[in-house]
Amino acid sequence: MTGRDDDALSWDGDDDPTLDVGVDAAPRGRAARGQRAADSEPIVADEPEPAAPAVVGEDAGDDDQPAGLGNVALVLLGLIAGAYLFFAIGWFIAGLRLQAVGGLPVSTVMLTSATIAATAAPIVWFVTTLALTRRSATWVRFVWLIAGIVLLVPWPFLFTGALV
Repeated sequence: MTGRDDDALSWDGDDDPTLDVGVDAAPRGRAARGQRAADSEPIVADEPEPAAPAVVGEDAGDDDQPAGLGNVALVLLGLIAGAYLFFAIGWFIAGLRLQAVGGLPVSTVMLTSATIAATAAPIVWFVTTLALTRRSATWVRFVWLIAGIVLLVPWPFLFTGALV
C-alpha cells in the first residue's frame, strides 16, 4: 500500500499512548514518576484499586433498571398485542353494525363516539399497561395485560357473529 492509502485508514493521533487500554491518561511529569521536583526524593503513590469484576448479565451502574425481557416474555407480549389488535378490530366492526341496525334510542354522534372509544380502549389499555409497569416485575405486567384481555372482550361482535 502506498503512503496515501495508509493516511486514509488512520487518524491523526492514533499513535497516542493514552489511547491504549490500561494506560493511565494522566500526564506524566516528574511528580507522577515518583520524584519530587525540589529534592528528588521518591514519593509513595497510592495504587488505584482494581475494579470489581463484573458478573455476566449484571450492570454495575444500573441497579434501578429492571432486567430485560426474555425470549418467552417477548413472544407472549407479541401474542397479547395481537389479541388486543383483534379486539380493537372487533369493537370497530361491532360499532359499525350497531350503527347500521338503526332504531336505537341514541343519536348518531353518541354512537359514533362510543364506537371510537370502544375501538381505542384495547390499544390504550395495552400502551398504558406497558408504560405504568415498566419498572415492575414481568409477572405484574402480564397480570394487568391478561386482566385487560378479560375485560375488553368485544361481546357485541362475538354474540352477533363475524359475518351476520
